[in-house]
Amino acid sequence: MTTPHRITVVVGNTGERSRTKVLAQAIADALSAALPVTLQVLEIAKLAPHIGVANAPQDLSPEGAAALRAIETADLVVAVSPVYKGSYSGLFKHLFDLLSPDALVGRPVLLAANGGSDRHALVVDHQLRPLFAFFRALTVPSAVYAAASDFDGYVLDSEALRARIDEAVLQARLLLAARTPGQSLLREAA
Repeated sequence: MTTPHRITVVVGNTGERSRTKVLAQAIADALSAALPVTLQVLEIAKLAPHIGVANAPQDLSPEGAAALRAIETADLVVAVSPVYKGSYSGLFKHLFDLLSPDALVGRPVLLAANGGSDRHALVVDHQLRPLFAFFRALTVPSAVYAAASDFDGYVLDSEALRARIDEAVLQARLLLAARTPGQSLLREAA
């Protein structure tokens, strides 16, 4: 039997109702359909009281510390953020600021974001990708960006977006196939 891959989905939404959550769920569903997985979803809106006042990992509540462990031990991290003023949300960044600089070395990360219009699409490559490059993570080459026009209210309503999700999931699968669950490609190669 194949060991399921541990996937941690970090959703940068700051409210309960969110297109970011819908996008994250669509990616999680596509990953679940493509691979044997164990999913853990971390929502910034729910984590805020546990991470917002922490200046260092040792300042975290048990819930905040568990969130960091879920990211650090994932075989694949899916990072999904809404676009706020041309970048990811502040609490989303704060959560990753609490990680050790070596926590994601060689770890595959699938990047996704959503914003009001297509003019924010470059946030993935100009904001998210450099963040994970700092951690020396292996970002999936195809990222996913969704504009408001890709949704009907809070329902994903775009075949083009579904195709982008499928492409990114295929690339994530290829990165995961090159490693065994729990293994970091770069750490094992050294």
